[in-house]
Amino acid sequence: MTHFLTADGKKQLEEKLNYYKSTRRVEASEKIAIAREFGDLSENSEYDAAKEEQAQIEAEIREMEDILLNCQIIDNSSTEGEVSIGSTVTVYDEEFDENLVLQILGSTESNPAKGIISNNSPVGSALIGKKIGDRVTVKMDSGDMVYKIIDVKHNI
Repeated sequence: MTHFLTADGKKQLEEKLNYYKSTRRVEASEKIAIAREFGDLSENSEYDAAKEEQAQIEAEIREMEDILLNCQIIDNSSTEGEVSIGSTVTVYDEEFDENLVLQILGSTESNPAKGIISNNSPVGSALIGKKIGDRVTVKMDSGDMVYKIIDVKHNI
């Protein structure tokens, strides 16, 4: 699976991975060593918690490595006015009579609370490839949402 990242998003993920490998891994190993000193491992909750934390850290490291190995930096060389990954799109929400500003990035960098949506989300995938002036209907469990694309900026 390809993970779309901005150049800044890739850099941040590389820094986080480095932190996990150089600091979090060491901290987890130290916690395990300390917990071992408490005696019988079969009834040692501190040891169990430390091992669980270590497993979680290793899983996160593997996930970050996978994302970086399979990432594609977002290239916003698409047609002017056409929505693509990396675009900031202003849409008019007809139901609520308001404009929304949405940035479309890969799922790794999405943050819906900040208006950053994934290209794989229902709204993101519906907007990709559309142009200023297009009306887009997004099928949702709660009912259809209709947006009109007002503006598209390629700022990455």
